[in-house]
Amino acid sequence: MKTMWCIAAAFAFVTAQAASAANYCGDLKNAYGPFDYRARAAHAENFNLVEGAHFTPEVENGVKGSSGQLGGDLDYTLRAIPNHHRALATMARVAVRTKSIQLPGAKYPVECYFERAMRFTPNDGSVRAEFGTYMFALGKRDKAFTAYREAAEMEPENAAINYNLGLTYFEKQKYTEALAYAKKAYSLGFPLPGLKNKLAAAGKWNDRAE
Repeated sequence: MKTMWCIAAAFAFVTAQAASAANYCGDLKNAYGPFDYRARAAHAENFNLVEGAHFTPEVENGVKGSSGQLGGDLDYTLRAIPNHHRALATMARVAVRTKSIQLPGAKYPVECYFERAMRFTPNDGSVRAEFGTYMFALGKRDKAFTAYREAAEMEPENAAINYNLGLTYFEKQKYTEALAYAKKAYSLGFPLPGLKNKLAAAGKWNDRAE
């Protein structure tokens, strides 16, 4: 009986947390969409309309907005396509560069767009990975590690995710794990040698197949 009560209490707590996040970060209902970024081919016309007006190369590069403020165009893109990986990456990158919690023109704080994306597509490892990169850039290493680990569970054959998880293991001085994820990332074709160089400098790299 006590176990059942604990499970019920835990479920109620998680449900309350989700409801609280939804209240703060907004409902996912939108006048246009929402569309799953991974289903781009099925919604090519919708994606072209959204990106053509609001996610231009200048927006993606964080230079300036297309229809108004940069944050407003990113907001529109991420309300229509909540798990738009590139738009999430741009928003995080601009926020770090400008030391902003919320970009001018955006409806929500930056973390809300990640919360909304994870709520919309809870099995999208790339969203978790982008969140991990954002947390890493903010110096929140434990949150970054958790996000990368969840991302690797969802997308175990993603080279960039394995590389970034390897980096966070290296930061924790867990070199065995860092080496394993580095080897996997490179076997999947990841091009940057940074993690390999770090492991070599620490005397932890070897060229044996894992």
